[in-house]
Amino acid sequence: MNLWEIFVAFVLGIVEGLTEFAPVSSTGHMILVDDMFLHSDKLFSKEVATSFKVVIQLGSILAVVIVFKERFMNLLGLKKDLSVAEQGQKLNLKHVIVGMMPAAVLGFLFKDYIDDLFSAKRVVIGLAAGGLLMIVADWFRPSRAKVKTVDQITYKHAIGIGLFQCIALWPGFSRSGSTMSGGVLMGLGHRAAADFTFIMAVPVMFGASALSLVKGWSSFTIDALPFFIVGFISAFIFALISIRFFLKLINKIKLAPFGMYRIVLAAIIYFFCL
Repeated sequence: MNLWEIFVAFVLGIVEGLTEFAPVSSTGHMILVDDMFLHSDKLFSKEVATSFKVVIQLGSILAVVIVFKERFMNLLGLKKDLSVAEQGQKLNLKHVIVGMMPAAVLGFLFKDYIDDLFSAKRVVIGLAAGGLLMIVADWFRPSRAKVKTVDQITYKHAIGIGLFQCIALWPGFSRSGSTMSGGVLMGLGHRAAADFTFIMAVPVMFGASALSLVKGWSSFTIDALPFFIVGFISAFIFALISIRFFLKLINKIKLAPFGMYRIVLAAIIYFFCL
């Protein structure tokens, strides 16, 4: 593995880690940075480059597990936090399963078609459309949030957010942007929507990564392994930093500023780079 390959993996890991939990589309940003500047498909095959962009999300998954470790231990029954139980904890594993199922089913059925969508032009569409959705969500959300904490989420909320997550199968739309927009429109507070989005992302992202690995297994060579390892470590470190920052920020600035950023970025790329 040469220095350029290390640099490409490291930079793409940074992009993934910093943008995974902001509603701006980490996959979209990785595709844009890669297609316009880094060209990882020239280092390895196109199949390996596409799988890399999915698999390094496992680094971000690990960051979520660490940040929400107490919550996950409670969900899996590995630890009972009495202080949380006394507060009337309602979120359970069924909520997560209900929320992830729509995207998981569609992702499995249309995996080949979704992989074909990984291009800069389609990402620009997703960025603009997703940004508009987030602005609309902030404009038309209930004046007072009915659900202020993740423990007040019902199964109805979970399935509704899960359906919004299906939109993010189009690269550039953003999983967190779609689910948080859906949650806010359904009456969730921004922090509650963000918490559920991140918790639900773990099985969804793990499943997508595993499916991508299985599909592209025949294309892998041992030479590509260090490339994946560097990207994974980079994504983990920067995701750990960004997720804590974003959770403190979301209640203050809401979704609209992120939506505006996405639309401006899409316009700049469309008019000057494509």
